[in-house]
Amino acid sequence: MSGNETTAKALGYAGLIPFVVFSIGAWVRLPYVDNAIPVLVAYAAVILAFMGAVHWGIALSSAKSGRSPYYIASVVPALVAWLALLMPESYAIPVLLTAFIVLLAYDSAVTKPQQFPEWYVPLRIKLTLVVALCLASTLPLSYPVTSAQV
Repeated sequence: MSGNETTAKALGYAGLIPFVVFSIGAWVRLPYVDNAIPVLVAYAAVILAFMGAVHWGIALSSAKSGRSPYYIASVVPALVAWLALLMPESYAIPVLLTAFIVLLAYDSAVTKPQQFPEWYVPLRIKLTLVVALCLASTLPLSYPVTSAQV
């Protein structure tokens, strides 16, 4: 395993810690956190934007022409993440969940032209699985309780 791969995996897995902690915190009160769901949504939005930026960096590092679609694709996750931050949590969580899955599918589809390292998509699959489970686990709690439900 190369140094780049080791570093990327370590940072990727470490990046799951807030997903796991705050998805658990949605169900169990955490110290110093009154409501973990908005924290989880904000963190998911930041990470989604970061994941899209991977395509910008790879397109920028290539002298080849015809990279415009990758630049465009790189900003879409950031825009989706920003929109999710403007939504109620009951909408933001499914939007973010869907966006992570769609971005993984896109990453898988462009692995060859983007020249991702062979370990990148398998790592993304593992990371996205955990992210998806964490976000999905908070869905039942993201809907506001109405007086008719009390």
